[in-house]
Amino acid sequence: MADKLQKVLAAAGYGSRRELEQWISDGRVQVNGRVAKLGDRVSADDTVIVDGKRARLLGTDQRIRVLVYNKPEGEVCTRSDPEGRKTVFDRLPRLSGERWIVVGRLDINTTGLLLFTNNGELANRLMHPSYEVDREYLVRVHGQVDDAMIKRLREGVLLDDGIAKFSDVVPGERVGSNGWYTVALMEGRNREVRRLWESQGVEVNRLKRVRFGPIFMPSYVRKGQWIELDDKSLSDVLSAVDLSVRKKQRQQAPQDKKRWDRQLKRLRSRGPSSR
Repeated sequence: MADKLQKVLAAAGYGSRRELEQWISDGRVQVNGRVAKLGDRVSADDTVIVDGKRARLLGTDQRIRVLVYNKPEGEVCTRSDPEGRKTVFDRLPRLSGERWIVVGRLDINTTGLLLFTNNGELANRLMHPSYEVDREYLVRVHGQVDDAMIKRLREGVLLDDGIAKFSDVVPGERVGSNGWYTVALMEGRNREVRRLWESQGVEVNRLKRVRFGPIFMPSYVRKGQWIELDDKSLSDVLSAVDLSVRKKQRQQAPQDKKRWDRQLKRLRSRGPSSR
């Protein structure tokens, strides 16, 4: 069965569909000896060349992998940075014939949970608004926040790229002019959490993502460290976007869901740890 070229390459881990559409438009991809064009369809029998190298298309033996990374402040979510800053890819394990795709970017000053996968279709579904995979953040806000403001943030605020809102806002500890809040979003627009609060005349001075869909940031994963999801946690992620894991997929690093729940409870009551 033939599928769109960008979908096949995305599933093989070469990048997001949007990114690969640009590669095709730029002439970087060939199919069976000719330069590919948008709209081309391919199957496992076709020969696909990307940047002069034969692409390994997704087959039945490809194992879907997902990493959880605890992003520290000061790292950027690009593969290379012209300014020489550290990137979130620098510490990840190397892949042969594939590459890691970041699922939902965080800005340089935001810390916390980042997901990476070698499967472009999974990455695409996790990020696409139609699958309604929510993200949860801990945020420290400088300034006065009242009930009317929280109501506006829940109901929707007009930003320069359209209406945005939090699906939930839970107040936490307040120290002086700073207050902690747990907020959730159903999408991941650029700097959306910060821009929502700033639209109300207050400033975000700490921001940490603690959950993406069913995956929480474990307490034992320190900043700059990563772990790989085991079969149970991976199955939860795939189920959230209507994908299924292959039965023979090998188990990876174990996760303890109870630890995740305890960590989330602690984070909500105390704010982010200093680690």
